[in-house]
Amino acid sequence: MRILIKGGRVIDPARGIDRQGDILVDGDRIGEGGGADRIIEAGGLWVVPGLIDLHVHLREPGFEYKEDLASGTRAAARGGFTTVAAMANTSPVTDSRAAVEWMVRAAAERGVVNVLPVGAVSKGQKGEELAELGDMAEGGAVAFSDDGHPVANGELMRCALQYAAMWGRPVISHCEEPKLAGEGVMNLGYWSTVLGLRGMPAAAEAAMVARDIMLAELTGGHLHLAHLSTAASVALVRDAKARGLGVTAEVTPHHLVLTDEAVNEYRYDTDTKVNPPLRTAGDIEALVGALADGVIDAIATDHAPHHRDDKDVEYNYAAFGISGLETALGLVLTRLVKTGRLDVMGAIRALTAGPAGVLGLDRGTLAVGSPADVTVIDPERKWTVDPGTFASKGKNTPFKGWELQGRAVLTVVAGRIVHEELA
Repeated sequence: MRILIKGGRVIDPARGIDRQGDILVDGDRIGEGGGADRIIEAGGLWVVPGLIDLHVHLREPGFEYKEDLASGTRAAARGGFTTVAAMANTSPVTDSRAAVEWMVRAAAERGVVNVLPVGAVSKGQKGEELAELGDMAEGGAVAFSDDGHPVANGELMRCALQYAAMWGRPVISHCEEPKLAGEGVMNLGYWSTVLGLRGMPAAAEAAMVARDIMLAELTGGHLHLAHLSTAASVALVRDAKARGLGVTAEVTPHHLVLTDEAVNEYRYDTDTKVNPPLRTAGDIEALVGALADGVIDAIATDHAPHHRDDKDVEYNYAAFGISGLETALGLVLTRLVKTGRLDVMGAIRALTAGPAGVLGLDRGTLAVGSPADVTVIDPERKWTVDPGTFASKGKNTPFKGWELQGRAVLTVVAGRIVHEELA
């Protein structure tokens, strides 16, 4: 099928393009020329490469009561994401070639967007024995991570970076020094003291960031730092990049728009409980600045859907995480672009070409011949976050009731429309 998306504002950061124009979807590739089976008038809309989220938890297999491949990929499509990288903390853990290949097949059968498996660094994510990274790479793993669990064993992390480099894959680090973080449930600081909750110091993240950067320098491997949350971490990444090390980084929307004061403001709402925890206004300023100048490569949701039974408990016992796929774009456009803290090109780059570069994908662009993954955005569309309408099974969001501006109204994956909300 040929679909002509006509007269939109075409924004393609990978090629430095921001202009009015047409995009032709010709089968599963971006084409050129005239003639189409369907014409979509895109005046007033933005036409961008399909958004890429390099950090999601789809929960299947093992935790389908929280999310599954069908519901998670529908949520991705509604959020404008055409490609998502699925973390390995499933049950069983994605720590073998068989598990990776199962994910590839199951996602092709039941998913509506591209799902890229991330294999575990260690067997069972226990941090004791290196998983078979080469086998998983050959089976389709695009990266390796024990996300949800820091790799506390420095020698294991060194080996992971060294071996992953042989297959050109990044190791995604959940940066947390476990003894420092302890049993903390929010940021250690003023608000943890006032609220009487155990805190995680910013140093718990920065210490592990520093260690892993040193190991990346030692091995020459590609280290990707997940969900950065502190100014100290930003400074370390800035220095690593200035020295030409193979280090990339991501930040989540919630760490860009909420501080630890939200735990008080929302009256211990467990939907504010995330790991790493929400930090301070100073940390947010550092993160936004690093995103704007390219020190942070990508915005990633860390989509972590939970059943209400995991959240409707005391704060200390609630699960960490936010269901983020369906709110990410609106938060970025409303709280960062509309306020002038991030320009349009920078925002779209962090959601497309940036994550594509981290994973070495042939996506994140609208160049002729590239995969026909396209997102059309209405930057003026106003909407209210209502978790009851989420496609995701996870309704856990602190943004319920927020008024946002900017929404994906068309999502095309491999030339097929998987979400449409055109006026």
